[in-house]
Amino acid sequence: MSSHDMGRRTLLKLSGLALVGATAGCLESEEDGTTTTTTEESGGGGGGGEETTTTTEESGGGGESYTIGMVDSLTGSLAPYGERNTRGRELALAAVNEVGIGSEGASLNISVEDDESTNQGGVNGAQKLVNQDGVPLLIGSVGSGVSIAIHDSVTQEAGVVQISQNSTSPELTTRPELLRMSPSGAAKGQALAGLVSDDGHDTVAVTWINNDYGTGLSDVFAETFESEFGGTVAYNEPHDQGQSSYSGILTEMASTDASAWIFLTYANEYTVMVNEGFDQGYNTAVDYYGAESTVADSIIENTPAGSMDGMKGITESAPQDQENYQNFVAAFEENYDATPTVWSAYAYDAVTVAALAIEAADEFSGEALSAVVRDVTRPEGEEVFNFEEAAAVLRDGGSPSDINYQGVSGPVDLDENGDPPGYYQIYSVEDHEYVFGDYITS
Repeated sequence: MSSHDMGRRTLLKLSGLALVGATAGCLESEEDGTTTTTTEESGGGGGGGEETTTTTEESGGGGESYTIGMVDSLTGSLAPYGERNTRGRELALAAVNEVGIGSEGASLNISVEDDESTNQGGVNGAQKLVNQDGVPLLIGSVGSGVSIAIHDSVTQEAGVVQISQNSTSPELTTRPELLRMSPSGAAKGQALAGLVSDDGHDTVAVTWINNDYGTGLSDVFAETFESEFGGTVAYNEPHDQGQSSYSGILTEMASTDASAWIFLTYANEYTVMVNEGFDQGYNTAVDYYGAESTVADSIIENTPAGSMDGMKGITESAPQDQENYQNFVAAFEENYDATPTVWSAYAYDAVTVAALAIEAADEFSGEALSAVVRDVTRPEGEEVFNFEEAAAVLRDGGSPSDINYQGVSGPVDLDENGDPPGYYQIYSVEDHEYVFGDYITS
């Protein structure tokens, strides 16, 4: 369902979320009405196929418009996460265009490129958006390695603001210009080590996906588990993305005396591992643990009942008692007949923060947006819970530092490294369903 198909009732419900966007370096005139266009383009590389998809979503009732770019995972291993981002983006787009950008009420367009869940695919998409389309702000991506590759190869040199909606690797902290809505995985890795130790495990086997996400999270987990909790990591090896079998990895893990197995991987890869582990009876011999990327409906749907019951992990979460998050959930459920995860909320907030930067900036350029994008989230300003509230302060003569956007995912408060604070939650698998428990804050 596209944002422009949403009815007036939904937009009213989203009035507590209203947001704005960004543009492609110049204002565009468009006629009344709304459209969505999708084009297939040959090339693109990245190992995910021969074609890349460009989607431009346009909303609004005419006049001027802004366009920003987004690189998302529409195909490949991270596609289950890209789908949830799409829904958050659609809700954000509907809300921003209900309010409009600036005193003229300009509308927002978002041009989306598929990264194919690969670094090269992400770089290709970002190059098109930045070099051909001229966007001064880019949202993306899901995978930490993809976000880092886009930053290092495209946005940093071009002076384009980049906001990742979902990337969690601690490596992003070393790149202060690379902003993100989801918190660093460092605190999550530490919390996961504590959870495993508290459950009585002193020897573990860890397998991690061979990219920046897996490397960063596994390093934090292993160091914390051994140095702070006195545990032993008997096996700590990577696995490649997109393999049809991981039986060799599982056999090696089973050859250790580990009582717990830690899977730091993506949904597709973990699904294969769960099925092979079930076939070999490993799931009854050891306890499984994971992080946020082993929480996905597709995992439950594509594994047999009982194959991972008792699994536990740590995932990012949202402050569920916060009113604007509840408004977000209500709108999400009405439009998609599903309950959102915090990841859709991160995608929503990425667009919102981009919009607030545009509203606050002196001009629509990478330099001007970069100068204000952190300020609109800082805790020194007045708390605002939606774009409409923030825009009212700015249009009444307020400065960017006069507002403190409280995201639907929680306080954003981007620090000097571009990182927000984190909310985490312990989850488990019971009767082949995810069950969410206690909260942890960083």
